Amino acid sequence: MKYENSMRKPRLVKCVVNIGVGEGGEKLRKAFDVLEMLTDQKPVETLADTTNAEFGIREGQPIGCKVTLRKKNAYDFLNKAFWVKEYSLPSSSFDDHGNLNFGISDYTDFEEASYDPEIGVFGMDISVEIGRKGERIKHRRKQSKSLPDEQIMTKEESISFMEKAFDLEVYER
Repeated sequence: MKYENSMRKPRLVKCVVNIGVGEGGEKLRKAFDVLEMLTDQKPVETLADTTNAEFGIREGQPIGCKVTLRKKNAYDFLNKAFWVKEYSLPSSSFDDHGNLNFGISDYTDFEEASYDPEIGVFGMDISVEIGRKGERIKHRRKQSKSLPDEQIMTKEESISFMEKAFDLEVYER
């Protein structure tokens, strides 16, 4: 992809892989093992933000785990995840800011993973942030500023980037 201005070139900022189990203990430990096996990185716990009596969840209780992948690790993992999805996703997986979200219902769909009856079946959510250089100015603590409209990623630009970078087919529902 050719761009006159290198600041306009889209890039993969990060990929977050999340498994929510709703409870701590043995089930959460197994989810940790699944994420570590698939990403070769150590996951971190995700904690409940609020108390929900119907589900028996208290604020601050561990309810899942996640891994944030960047640069080469993100590209490698996404190639594996798109292989599971047969390199096709609906356009509704992209939001208006150009980010991509999709799920995989079973970790055993990955090539390197085989079913282990001790672990069970876990699905995962994958969130991909696509942006441009210079977007840090809207997130930084000191002197944060808004971005001009031409610097903000659109859904169409993001779809075009993913189709070219990963040979992904994006279809309309």
